Amino acid sequence: DYYGKELQKTEDLKTNACITSARPLSKVVRDALEHIHEEVVSRYYGCGLVVPECLSSCRILDLGCGSGRDCYLLSQLVGEQGHITGIDMTEGQVEVAKKHIAYHMDKFGYRKPNVEFFHGYMEKLGDAGLADESYDIVISNCVINLAPDKRAVLREAFRVLKPGGEMYFSDVYTSQRLSETIRKHRVLWGECLAGALYWRDLYSIAEEVGFSPPCLVTASPITIGNKELEGIIGDCRFVSATFRLFKVLGGSWARPGQVIYNGGIVGHERELVFDANFTFK
Repeated sequence: DYYGKELQKTEDLKTNACITSARPLSKVVRDALEHIHEEVVSRYYGCGLVVPECLSSCRILDLGCGSGRDCYLLSQLVGEQGHITGIDMTEGQVEVAKKHIAYHMDKFGYRKPNVEFFHGYMEKLGDAGLADESYDIVISNCVINLAPDKRAVLREAFRVLKPGGEMYFSDVYTSQRLSETIRKHRVLWGECLAGALYWRDLYSIAEEVGFSPPCLVTASPITIGNKELEGIIGDCRFVSATFRLFKVLGGSWARPGQVIYNGGIVGHERELVFDANFTFK
């Protein structure tokens, strides 16, 4: 209801949770955004762009793709040989995404579509026919908080990733575990706050599922900007954060190693910001 009926455009959001930008956009990404249909952009409710580097020819899965903005952005970055799959539980959003496939392929000059969209649940990717080890990268933009079972989402992401693959995703986290009152609040849930994970729980769930320890890329505090909702939340603090999780098979990362970056990634020739702790010059 919230994403299909109540929200018709970005301006309908009641808090600032979904409009926090992750980090400055590169020129390549800014240019790609310009080519996306305005209806797709107007129904965007994410919290920061999820665009890892070096995507040429990759197969990418977008969990909770909504109206398809990030999928159409990535479609340009993977190129015609790459492929993007989007899945979302809100039928109205998926319809908007599907409606504009031909428009975008024509705009990008692709002979055949490199995007597809499914109506379904990210906790049950098998129901949409997504096979084991079939994607290089899984992305998600401020959506996992909306799933009641975060463990199932990460488990499914791990399953569909190829060995060495990455889950690169932004989401909302809390400074403490939330009370039942907050978790049951309809508007706070729709605004990506009531379903947010206590940040430490992400680390334990990721490890349990099989991922290597999460790497924090960026984080920015969220302001609510709504007195009534602030009263319900009390002293709990929220942050929008982007993490990268890698599916590194056991035994292959036993010792510290030396990494030398040769500057081969377009747009990142001088340095590659890997996460909040590591930048490769």
